[in-house]
Amino acid sequence: MNFDLMKLNRRSVLALGATASTAAIAAVSLPSIANAQSVSGLMDNLPLEDFVMGKADAPVTIVEYASMTCPHCKRFHEAVLPEIKKNYVDTGKAKYILRPFPFDGDRRGEAAFMLAMCAPNNNYYAMIDALFASQQAWGGKGNPVPELLRVSKLAGMTEDDFKACLGRQDLLTKMVEGRNKAVKDFNVRATPTVFVNGEKLGDSSVDALSKAIEAAL
Repeated sequence: MNFDLMKLNRRSVLALGATASTAAIAAVSLPSIANAQSVSGLMDNLPLEDFVMGKADAPVTIVEYASMTCPHCKRFHEAVLPEIKKNYVDTGKAKYILRPFPFDGDRRGEAAFMLAMCAPNNNYYAMIDALFASQQAWGGKGNPVPELLRVSKLAGMTEDDFKACLGRQDLLTKMVEGRNKAVKDFNVRATPTVFVNGEKLGDSSVDALSKAIEAAL
């Protein structure tokens, strides 16, 4: 295969230019330990349209900012989110939104989120699950293309779809703008960072998230 994911994404990222906001982001993925705090405008003026899991009119809105290469995010999606989905999203009490927060220079994480957003037939969350499950295979030091392409094909994409998606400068630009907005306006500094009805949580465990949801209800 002559498609060079790393080369393509490097050109795209350099075209955006560095910003003060991205420079402020730590280059490691750590769980949020800040005290709970409320933010305003969490649902306003977003560069990217949200993918919503659950009923659109659910009384509680859960927003997570995550990195696809973050091991803490992988654990959240495999150990915490299924319980929250079962108890609150599937019962109509809450809706869940996952927003991209790839760290500055993390081209593999950027590519993974782009592919999830390009997944056909509203397969965004199914693609996210598959990408987290195979994180070690595509997120390590080796060539990420074969595994990312394999997962993309499982989601219904062709190889041409795969290449076209990763070439979408508009999608990458909006994703970076969304990350910068999260840093500047919502004080997101680490992943996963979780909000419940606009309140930024300091603990993303099942118990802490359940208590925040119950309080919001």
